[in-house]
Amino acid sequence: MSKVDSRIILKVLSRNLFIIAGAVLSCAGIALHYSEDVKPFLYTFLFALIPGLIFFLLSRRSGNDVNVSKREAYVTVTISWLVIAFFGCLPYIISGAIPGFVNAFFESVSGFTTTGSSILVDIEALPKSILFWRSMTHWIGGIGIIVLVIVVMPALHLGGYHLFTLESSLQEKIQPKIKSVGLRLLYIYLFLTFAEVIFLLFGHMPLFDSVCHAFGTVATGGFSPKNTSIAEYSPYIQYVIMIFMLLAGTNFVVHYFIVKGKFKRISNNDELKFYLLIVLVVGLMITGSLYFKMHLPLEESFRAAFFQVISIVTCTGFASADYLTWPVFAWVLIFFAMFLGGSTGSTAGGIKMVRHLIVFRNIRRVFRQLLSSNAVIPVKLNKSPISEETNNSILTFVTVYIMVFVAGSLTMVALGLDDRTSVSAVATCMAGIGPGLGTVGPVSNFAHLPEAAKLVLTFLMLVGRLEIYTILSLFTRSFWTN
Repeated sequence: MSKVDSRIILKVLSRNLFIIAGAVLSCAGIALHYSEDVKPFLYTFLFALIPGLIFFLLSRRSGNDVNVSKREAYVTVTISWLVIAFFGCLPYIISGAIPGFVNAFFESVSGFTTTGSSILVDIEALPKSILFWRSMTHWIGGIGIIVLVIVVMPALHLGGYHLFTLESSLQEKIQPKIKSVGLRLLYIYLFLTFAEVIFLLFGHMPLFDSVCHAFGTVATGGFSPKNTSIAEYSPYIQYVIMIFMLLAGTNFVVHYFIVKGKFKRISNNDELKFYLLIVLVVGLMITGSLYFKMHLPLEESFRAAFFQVISIVTCTGFASADYLTWPVFAWVLIFFAMFLGGSTGSTAGGIKMVRHLIVFRNIRRVFRQLLSSNAVIPVKLNKSPISEETNNSILTFVTVYIMVFVAGSLTMVALGLDDRTSVSAVATCMAGIGPGLGTVGPVSNFAHLPEAAKLVLTFLMLVGRLEIYTILSLFTRSFWTN
């Protein structure tokens, strides 16, 4: 058996718990402001702080600049997300806002993984402080609790590039040092959040709603403090959220290059062009369907179509309309869009655009080689050939993703769900989107599902958020042997 250094796990967990403790304490301030019960947050603060201090003391002799192996990174990241989700569900349980551990844990995992699937039937009946915590779990999860550990806790010297890449799927370094990368991402993340709040306030959205929706948008999460999500807000607000969803689903490296004025690097980014092209094509196809089939006004057709397409592609999950009432052609396109995902290095989930692009280029290479069997045709990305190892890794990932989706869907059917609900629930939870089809559509929720189904979907949310291999590898014998 191969050993995993427990001190590394405890060191990371202690920082994670400190962040959770600080976050819930800020929600206690919200509770005081609205004259609500502060005990759920104070109790959670203590429950997180005390083990955090114990773990810190137990791990402080682990030394600095410890080299983290891939095995230790996999275990640490997985345990971190489970612990974060567990402590994150305590305010729901202590306040009585969500009765039952399974429901509270589902909501917590959905928040931190930025999925946005919910078991809440009447969201607006909850205290504002609980709704703020619910949205904050998105915001924390969006940038990635592991990145926050590296950025906020500089005393953690783990040489943690493994931790960062496993969590955020960032494929292109901005700076050679991981802490520099994390800081620049955090600055961009904070700027986008602040900017969206300002733009929403200009549209006369209340400050509380603006902050909650900014948390959900920039994190591509989808939790809204309103039962109707974005549907009752003005067209201006819908356009603002639409634009920021698109920005949040873009590789944060692209945002960095914009700030630095490196526009040539942006113009050479194949994934960005593919991402925008897919959104444009699918959006226009659904716009046409709404305009010609449902005879909606052109602007309303355009806004409804592109809002839902951007929301699904970026895995945000906000809804401005019930797409299940649309023509079959439109909502079938929405379903397939659930498998797209945003860009790498963004807060979006899913398979990711660059992987789809590589798959298409492999298909094109096969046809070209049929015409010229002796030709050596490399698969290129950003005008540079990628290695066969990288190419095979991407193709394998997409294959495994589909296999997990099929296995999850069959499991849901075996638990008694209808076909449409089963496949869409699995697709939306794996990709971190939120709403699905059938009985878990945009105007429905996941409350009616059996507890076993909720546990399966909770597991799939974590699997999807950590990009399949991180968790699934823990169930292989080879992972635990030398």
